[in-house]
Amino acid sequence: MLTQFFQVKREHPDCLLFYRMGDFYEMFFDDAVTAARALDITLTKRGQHQGEPIPMCGVPHHAAESYLARLIRQGHRVAVCEQTEDPAEARKRGGKSVVRRAVVRIVTPGTLTEDSLLDARRHNYLAALAEAGGAMGLAWVDMSTGDFQAQPLDGRGLEAALARLAPAELLVSERLDQDPALAAALGEWRATASVLPGSRFDSENGRRRLETLYGVAALDGFGAFGRAELGAAGALVDYLELTQKGKLPRLAELRRWSPGGLMEIDAATRRNLELTRTLTGERRGSLLAVLDRTVTGAGARLLAARLAAPLTDPAAIDRRLDAVQYFVNSSRSRNDLRDALRRIPDIDRALSRLALERGGPRDLAAIRDALAEVPAVRAAVAGGGPLEAPPPAVLEALDELGGHDGLVALLGRALAAELPLLARDGGFVAAGHDPELDRLRDLRDHSRRLIAGLQARYAGETGVASLKVKHNNVLGYFVEVGASHADKLMGRDGFIHRQTMASAVRFTTVELGELEREVSTAADKALALEQEAFRALAAEVLTRAGPIGLAAAALARLDVA
Repeated sequence: MLTQFFQVKREHPDCLLFYRMGDFYEMFFDDAVTAARALDITLTKRGQHQGEPIPMCGVPHHAAESYLARLIRQGHRVAVCEQTEDPAEARKRGGKSVVRRAVVRIVTPGTLTEDSLLDARRHNYLAALAEAGGAMGLAWVDMSTGDFQAQPLDGRGLEAALARLAPAELLVSERLDQDPALAAALGEWRATASVLPGSRFDSENGRRRLETLYGVAALDGFGAFGRAELGAAGALVDYLELTQKGKLPRLAELRRWSPGGLMEIDAATRRNLELTRTLTGERRGSLLAVLDRTVTGAGARLLAARLAAPLTDPAAIDRRLDAVQYFVNSSRSRNDLRDALRRIPDIDRALSRLALERGGPRDLAAIRDALAEVPAVRAAVAGGGPLEAPPPAVLEALDELGGHDGLVALLGRALAAELPLLARDGGFVAAGHDPELDRLRDLRDHSRRLIAGLQARYAGETGVASLKVKHNNVLGYFVEVGASHADKLMGRDGFIHRQTMASAVRFTTVELGELEREVSTAADKALALEQEAFRALAAEVLTRAGPIGLAAAALARLDVA
């Protein structure tokens, strides 16, 4: 086991290694010492390595998220190493064979997707800074929502841009990290920096990564990106693939952030204005806390983004204000809309988890419940509005809500009323959705009733009222009758003699043998069918990720308005 541990650890030297052993994630050696101190958990010792006791500590896998959150907040990176093989398969290779394990994910401050690790009302940005041909470029992505943007920078704009974004993690190249002038410009954000080889920021590699990501031959339709911006955006895609072990979240179309239509605010001014945080670092008491009456997480994130980057174009400002005025003029429409929005879960983050194969049944339900409210949102806007027609911004949002009745109906039929957090727990597919699953569940849950029915039928067919169907570990299921009734079954079609005792005779049947096999495997087969159903439902949702993402953005804009 230690040989395997050292091999995995060599591949991830800069991470604390969460090494799955049964129901725990174990940490060893220096990782254990660091984690025990950070998490305030017991440091123990087990066995020896090179004559010294091995320090170790562990956390239960079902509670790992809370421990991960504490480690990430303290600036640690965590490599999650899971068992990728069934222990029964490992035993086939020999008694001392070790279960295969592999790192399935590297958790860093900028690559979080779990609701328990994120603030629903704030973006969690991963940013990258690149230089090419004497120009600077910054790109950023919120992996939990798919928001993906880039912008060119001049020397003075870096500090203002980082203050606006407040990234949880910033990627920089080794060369830039060693530049004293840049180190000074990074200021407090240097503490969030992850330093990578310069080759990961190459602009030509970045362009190719982006073209592959979007399945296009050229990026001309996305905007006129400079080499530095392409290098930064490509480095983000590369880093996501690296930390997610080849899986990518659903990323929106890369947008070029154009400083011309937005107000740049330097870090000192932003801090003193207390736009999103007070001087003491708290949200409470900031301008955002005073203004924010949004009722959805997506709406709150959009409002924070708008406040962080105010518009300078009067026409665009008027367009937003017209939408606000529309709801000011009708309290009924406004209140009905807010009621509908309160019932809408976070679509973007549910979609991202599903795309990363990290989602569960509750993410499917979140998308179902959110899209099911679309008709109520439309009715709220139309039902109590003022006499004038909705303004362009509201009409555009209503149009982008789209229609999702088919998907909502499918998820409504497929998902049970009570849902587990994880698909592997089973029990989330509704009765009636899959007849074969219903049959297997019936076998699993009502095998005694099925055996009793078979016993009654056999008793009626043979005329032996005292006939019993029993079970033991040697014969499995069998038919037992008293010795005085044995002649009625001996030689009878379908009944196979198995055992004669002093007071009873035992038989088996093909039907009993088949039932035993089905009952013994029903639970595993039912769970496998549910996993298959989950994958099919998630795939169906992801094929419609584009329209669903548009609807999510429209709902956020309506919430802010």
